Amino acid sequence: MNSRNRFLAAVECRELDRPPVWFMRQAGRYLPEYRALKEKYSFTEMAQTPELAVEVTMQPLQRFPLDAAIVFSDILVIPEALGQPYYFKEEGGIGFRDRIEGSTDVARLDGSDVPGRLDYVADALRILRKELGEGRALLGFGGSPWTLATYMVEGGSPGNFERIKAMVHESAATFNDLMEKLTTATIDYFNMQVDAGVDAIQIFDSWGSAAQGNDYEQLSLQWIRRIIDGLNGRVPVILFAKGMAHHLDALSSTGAKVLSMDWTVDLSRAGRELPPDMAVQGNLDPVILNTLPEIAKKETRRIIESLSGRPGHIFNLGHGILPQARIECVEAMVAEVVG
Repeated sequence: MNSRNRFLAAVECRELDRPPVWFMRQAGRYLPEYRALKEKYSFTEMAQTPELAVEVTMQPLQRFPLDAAIVFSDILVIPEALGQPYYFKEEGGIGFRDRIEGSTDVARLDGSDVPGRLDYVADALRILRKELGEGRALLGFGGSPWTLATYMVEGGSPGNFERIKAMVHESAATFNDLMEKLTTATIDYFNMQVDAGVDAIQIFDSWGSAAQGNDYEQLSLQWIRRIIDGLNGRVPVILFAKGMAHHLDALSSTGAKVLSMDWTVDLSRAGRELPPDMAVQGNLDPVILNTLPEIAKKETRRIIESLSGRPGHIFNLGHGILPQARIECVEAMVAEVVG
């Protein structure tokens, strides 16, 4: 069985001799070849130049026997396509030239041709599909409307989420209009990615935990459901909702085929509580890859054994790989999975 079929079999909760492995945010400063490229090009130049995006996407696969690749891009391409471009601050974090203040700003967002404005992502995906062939799976991704809205309303990396929460409570109509635009744009974007050849889509609800518990359905999940419905089952969806494992029942009812768990979750318990036909992805603490190879190997084995006997495990990190990750630890982790 090749890597692509192994990945798809895990999504379908079929029995496998080992879980497939890939990891979120595969590119990064832990790879010297990525650092070399970053000296020549900015992040946005690499993400918006299909050939460079392909090169960065393929770098981890040229080092490690991973079963899937996730395209080099960013969740904030959607706000940019709507007319709210982002940038990376010198001191770190995300910024926007303008933030969403009210209904006038929301009305100004233009969702008329999101796929056309993001055709560089589709071009990169088409090249990757040819590069990977039938041997490895290709993943696309995007942010949840709630997570995107937090960035857009806060004007960059969120702090206490004061502005977005004020909009929710004080300007519900404006908030709903923003979420409608983001949801429609994301459906169009994801369908474009499917047309370009992805095998699955991952939705990142990275700021789901900023929503008050009893408001999570209204603020985030209802929009995620609409996005998954808008894909009409064309490819399976992986849902990652950081810090929201206490909403397993609600998350598992979204239509996603796979739930990706952050490193704080007891994976064996989650596996028992989820429907048997729902796959589980995760969930090594990324910090483990900053330590020693023997520690990475031991913790990897522990996670694999925690889901022993349950079909549908995709081994992954519990969040994105860190810049401080040691290559020898990544090698030990992957070697332990693939045997």
